[in-house]
Amino acid sequence: MAAASSATAIPFVEKSDFLKLQNGSDIRGVAVDGVEGEPLTLTEPVTEAIAAGFAGWLKKKYDSSKRLRVSIGHDSRISAQKLQDAVSQGLARAGVEVIQYGLASTPAMFNSTLTVDEEFSCPVDGSIMITASHLPYNRNGFKFFTRAGGLGKPDIKDILERAAEIYKNIANEDSKGAETAVSLSVKRVDYMSIYASNLVAAVRRAAGNIEKPLEGFHIVVDAGNGAGGFFVGKVLEPLGAITSGSQFLEPDGLFPNHIPNPEDKTAMKAITKAVLDNRADLGIIFDTDVDRSAAVDSSGREFNRNRLIALMSAIVLEEHPGTTIVTDSVTSDGLTTFIEKKLGGKHHRFKRGYKNVIDEAIRLNSVGEEAHLAIETSGHGALKENHWLDDGAYLMVKLLNKLASARTSGQGSGSKVLTDMVEGLEEPAVAVELRLKIDNQSDLIGGSFRDYGEAVLKQLENTVDSDAKLLKAPVNYEGVRVSGYGGWFLLRLSLHDPVLPLNIEAPSNEAAVKLAHDVLNAVKEFTALDTSALTKFVGA
Repeated sequence: MAAASSATAIPFVEKSDFLKLQNGSDIRGVAVDGVEGEPLTLTEPVTEAIAAGFAGWLKKKYDSSKRLRVSIGHDSRISAQKLQDAVSQGLARAGVEVIQYGLASTPAMFNSTLTVDEEFSCPVDGSIMITASHLPYNRNGFKFFTRAGGLGKPDIKDILERAAEIYKNIANEDSKGAETAVSLSVKRVDYMSIYASNLVAAVRRAAGNIEKPLEGFHIVVDAGNGAGGFFVGKVLEPLGAITSGSQFLEPDGLFPNHIPNPEDKTAMKAITKAVLDNRADLGIIFDTDVDRSAAVDSSGREFNRNRLIALMSAIVLEEHPGTTIVTDSVTSDGLTTFIEKKLGGKHHRFKRGYKNVIDEAIRLNSVGEEAHLAIETSGHGALKENHWLDDGAYLMVKLLNKLASARTSGQGSGSKVLTDMVEGLEEPAVAVELRLKIDNQSDLIGGSFRDYGEAVLKQLENTVDSDAKLLKAPVNYEGVRVSGYGGWFLLRLSLHDPVLPLNIEAPSNEAAVKLAHDVLNAVKEFTALDTSALTKFVGA
C-alpha cells in the first residue's frame, strides 16, 4: 500500500534533541502527550527518521546489494500502534522489507534474526522492538538487534545522527507541500508462536522428551499487563502445567494493576499473594517486554535480585563446573561466598548495566576465561547457550527444566528443588539504596555533573585509604566499594543521571548506620551534592 506524509507542518528538531533520546544502548522518549513537564519527544516524524536511520546503518553494516528485511514488534503500550506505523513508514522510505509481529517480547525480536524459516520470513537482517521496559505509560522507545545481538552505545549514536539528517529531508519535503507517497509493503507474521514453541521444546528435551513434563505442577504467571501473557497459553499449558490463578495477562498499556517490574515491591507482593492464594508450586513474574523476570516458591519466598542470581548460578554451575558468573556491581558479599565456596565457581563482579555485564562475559570468553552466565540484580540474565540474549522467559525455562528433570530423575517435586539450591546463601539483615543527587544549578567542579561525581568518589577513596576500620575492595570496576563493620557499601556514579547511588548491606542497622556515617563524613564538603537521604538514614 502507499502511505502519504502528513499535510501538517513538521516542527523543527535539532540534532542535539535526537541525541538526547539515547539511553545507553536503547532509545527512549515521551510518546504520549498530557503529562505536565514532559513534552513529546518521540513524535511520528521523529520515529520515522529513526527507523530510516537504522535501515541506513544496517545497509552499511552488511554492505548488501539484496533488499534487507526488518521485523518490528511492540509491547502493550498505548503508543505502540502509531509508532509501529511510523517505524514501518521509515523502513519503507529506506527501501527495506517490513515484517510486523504485533505484540511481542524483546527476546523474540532478537531470535527472529537467528531463526531459519522462510515461511515466517526468517531470518531477518535486523529487528526493532518498540518498548520502554517498565517506564510510565507515556514513554516509549526502541531496542535494535542484528544476528550479532543488541546494538551498543556507538551504534545508537550513529543511528540518531543519521536520523537527524533524514528528519531534515522529511521536514523539507513537508514544507514544500509535497504529498510524498512511500510504497509500504508490510507482511504480518505470528512469530511469537514459533518463539514459544522453541521454549516448549527446550523443557521437553531437559525432561527426556516427555510430552508434558510439567503435568501436575501448578504455576501462576503475573505478566503485569505487558507482553508476557503468552507464556501461560503457549508455553506452560502445552507442557501440562496447571495455570489457574495467573493474573494481569491481558495487555494494557496503562498498567492498571502494578508496574511490570520484578524489582518493584508492589509487583513482587502481587505475585507472592497469587502463589499463596492458589497454593501454587511456583510463581513467575515478567517485566513489560519480557527481557527480565523473577520467581516465587510455594512458600512465598522470592527469587529475585541476589537470590535469583544464586539460583541461576547453581543451575549453570551444575552444567558447567567451575565456570565464571558475571554480575553487576551491587551484588552482595554473601553471593560471592555462595558462588565461590559453596558452588565452586568464580564470581566476577563488574559494572551496572545489563549490556556491560553481557559484554564483559563475552570478553572473558574471548580471552580464555570460561563464563556461561551474565546476570544483573535487575533481573536481566543472559546465557552463553542462548546467544548471550537477556531473555526473561528463557531464564524461567531454566527453572522449569530443573523442576521437570528433578521429578523425572526422582530427586523430588515442587519448588523445594529450587529452594534447596540456594540453601547456604548468606543474606544481609539490612540492604538499602540511597540516591544522592547532584544539583545541576550549583557551581559544579569541572563544570559537569560527571566531573563533580568523580571528584566526590576520589575524596571518598582518599578518606577510606586513611581509615584502618575500612577496607577498599582489591578488585573493583565501578565506583568505590568498601568493607567494614561486617558489611559493605558501594558509592558509584549513575550511568545516565546526575546521581550517586549508595548501596549499603550490613548484618545490623547499627553497622549500616556506621558505614553511612563514614560516607557522609567523607562527602559533606561537596555542597552541590544532596545528602539529605543519607543524613536522614544516619539519624534514623
